[in-house]
Amino acid sequence: MSDAALRPHRRESDVNGILDPSRYPLASVTLAVAAVIVITVVGFTLGTVDLGLSKALNGLHTGALGALTTAVYHVISPGPAIGITVVVVGVIWWRARDLRPALAFGGTIAITWVPSAVVKEIVHRARPDVAVLPHPFAVQPDPGYPSGHTVYITAFVIALVWLLRDSRWHHLAVTLGVVAIVGVFFAVSIDAVHYPTDAAASILWSVAVAPGVRVVWVDWLMPRIPFLRPRVPGEAARVSR
Repeated sequence: MSDAALRPHRRESDVNGILDPSRYPLASVTLAVAAVIVITVVGFTLGTVDLGLSKALNGLHTGALGALTTAVYHVISPGPAIGITVVVVGVIWWRARDLRPALAFGGTIAITWVPSAVVKEIVHRARPDVAVLPHPFAVQPDPGYPSGHTVYITAFVIALVWLLRDSRWHHLAVTLGVVAIVGVFFAVSIDAVHYPTDAAASILWSVAVAPGVRVVWVDWLMPRIPFLRPRVPGEAARVSR
């Protein structure tokens, strides 16, 4: 009798959905590359086109709403966002008893998020002028397009939805994820640390780029790393399709 037959049967984890291979890998990667180019080029054309909308939204930055939007901005700033992601990666690893979905989740977020900071420096679009805002936020030293906060939360939600696609929590993740993305969009716009077009472009960035990133990282690269290869022959065949 084989060792495999002697091992107790373990139910397939319900947080492995992010490992399912893409049906359209080349299309996903092509769309991601095109999106990066288009979003970058558009950034050079925006100027202060929506400054009036920024001023109007910033007028809402009072009382409890202002405190909430400021809190949201701080909670998903780069340092806390990295910490949140590391904790969630650890929980996924513990839940699945498998490092692969955990690293698939974390890698998809990171590789979607980090390049947006490079584009931000290339485009170098200034943030809304605090001198004309009714409730100016503290001056931020870096450019504003795209919004790293919004790229991050959108990538996080997309990766989480993929992760839970085979679980009973999938629909809840979709619903709460949409609420989170919309919430961050308005938080950074009401704080006026970003133009609304910065945040909108950031949502489009993650929606278009994350699927291509997942193909490259999860479908193409992870199976070539010895300790991240599929565990069983059937799974390896599924990934290679």
